[in-house]
Amino acid sequence: MAKPKIIGIIGAENSHSIHFGKMFNVDKAFPGFEVKYIWGEKDEFAQVTKEKGAIPIIVKDQKDMMGKIDALIVDHRRGDMHLAAATPFVKAGIPTFIDKPFCFSSKEAKEFLKMARDVGTPVTSYSSIAHSYATEDMRKQVDEIKDINQVTCYGKADLNSIYGGFYFYGVHMVEPLIYLFDEKVVSARINKNEKDNLNSSASLVFENGMMATLIITSKKYGWQTFIETDEGIVELKPRVEKVDPDKTYIDMVKMFETGVEPRSHESIVHGIAVLEALYNSSNSGKWETVMA
Repeated sequence: MAKPKIIGIIGAENSHSIHFGKMFNVDKAFPGFEVKYIWGEKDEFAQVTKEKGAIPIIVKDQKDMMGKIDALIVDHRRGDMHLAAATPFVKAGIPTFIDKPFCFSSKEAKEFLKMARDVGTPVTSYSSIAHSYATEDMRKQVDEIKDINQVTCYGKADLNSIYGGFYFYGVHMVEPLIYLFDEKVVSARINKNEKDNLNSSASLVFENGMMATLIITSKKYGWQTFIETDEGIVELKPRVEKVDPDKTYIDMVKMFETGVEPRSHESIVHGIAVLEALYNSSNSGKWETVMA
């Protein structure tokens, strides 16, 4: 029997790390892969993830995993910690999945991905809501509809989150739109309700003039998307049953195996550029240009 490929995880504050451990080590969703190492922002985070995710080894220094792993998952709650953690491993040729959001700067995203391309290391990152069989099916529906000029999305976010404001959960509203439509977003604005962070919204304008309104929900966790058609307002709903593991994880593991990246670098950078513009708008109160 072939030896399992070994995965290391950097970041234990996020519950996702526990999920990764359970998926690989307990549920055996991907035979031939094992999460063997975990590094945590705090000792207690690492210990909880080790126990709940059935991960054998806690490392005190991230670089202690160097030379011992075949793939890396970087999973901080704050996206601005991701690239520094990933860099030495990517330079060493370790295929790397970076959890959402990839980072907080489109400039840093470009520089990092150029480095990864130059050294030949596969890297990817995406929202699990966007990179799913459900969104893939919704994209097929969009392709069958002509002249969509308005989109409204409802979803959870927190403009005041200590993990990066709108970056933290707003990625789950922004990235599905990037997957659904080929046109790029050119400008963005946050419409901020200063009262207890309730009922805020965001506006996006695409290069073809289409507009998307993002409604930040404050009560129930979940996401919905509506489009305006000739027949009126229609909710986009996936026609496929949810499967486990979803495309999110299948494509990540496929990249670890084959080196084929499931998402273009251009798409990753554009997603961060939109989030960056929205974050800047939340501070300026103005429309912000999405950097190319």
